[in-house]
Amino acid sequence: MAIYADVIIIGGGPAGSTCAWKLLKKGVDCLLLDKQVFPRTKPCGGWLMPEVLEDLEIDAGEYPLSLMSFDRYHVHFKYLNLCLKSLQFAIQRYEFDNWLLERSAVTVIQHQVAHIKQDSGYYVIDDQYKCKYLIGAGGTNCPVYRTFFKSINPRARELQAVTLVDEFPYDCSDENLHLWFSINLLPGYAWYVPKCKGIVNVGIGTLTPRLQKKNDSIKKEWQKFIEKVSALSLIIDYQYNPRGYVYYLRSNVEVGQVGNAYLVGDAAGLATRDMAEGIGPAVKSGLLAADSITEGKTYELSLIKKYSSGNSLLNRVTEYFLADS
Repeated sequence: MAIYADVIIIGGGPAGSTCAWKLLKKGVDCLLLDKQVFPRTKPCGGWLMPEVLEDLEIDAGEYPLSLMSFDRYHVHFKYLNLCLKSLQFAIQRYEFDNWLLERSAVTVIQHQVAHIKQDSGYYVIDDQYKCKYLIGAGGTNCPVYRTFFKSINPRARELQAVTLVDEFPYDCSDENLHLWFSINLLPGYAWYVPKCKGIVNVGIGTLTPRLQKKNDSIKKEWQKFIEKVSALSLIIDYQYNPRGYVYYLRSNVEVGQVGNAYLVGDAAGLATRDMAEGIGPAVKSGLLAADSITEGKTYELSLIKKYSSGNSLLNRVTEYFLADS
């Protein structure tokens, strides 16, 4: 006999754990399935806007793990360098995601979902789990998206982003946050993010179709970027081991619910158009899905911001480069 819960969430990242946290606070029976065991490594820049902490009801001074705050960040274009004032935070995803999942108090089962079907008003997962409401929080390759949304909610191929990231212990000489936009006239940017406990995160991301158009690759762009980092003496004589992932920037697709099935976070393709930031939209969508289930509110992806920097210049630059995608 299948294990039953009113709500089953597939995926334990910030979208899934936030949704579970909100549902359980409202007294809703829910279960979470994830193919990995937490804590798990997650390639990501790992910075947050203050709104994310507000949505999660986290006091920055009371967060028990590593949290780096910045009151400004340095933005570099080809011939222009700017210092922009904006409060931001940097976390380590390995810690942060596990902490959110534990805080939610949801029952977590390690399980890789292979098949989902509907049966008499319920969702049945691999003939082992059954629920009335289903939350797809499994990232870009979420099985809920593949099963119920792919044909009616196609992702914008031209907005597929690819990223290479490395995070490692390093004695940083520069504790500022740096972003380099439009390297080699590609949409996207590269970053250098120092974190607490002597940790630094570096990465680069751009759009896959634009790389293909230039007969280029993310690995080649990564190599050029770390040569720049070395030339600037930010990181010297380090043997990198970057990890990559693929996701989608926000397009005009707004279908996030079909019946009692919901998509949240990267499963819905919600990364912001300017900063390609996914944690904030993941958290917001998880909260909105929980509100829809518990309060009957319409689940509207239009309520989730398409931009995260709050800087109109970056927004305009972003749209200029995306327009040619």
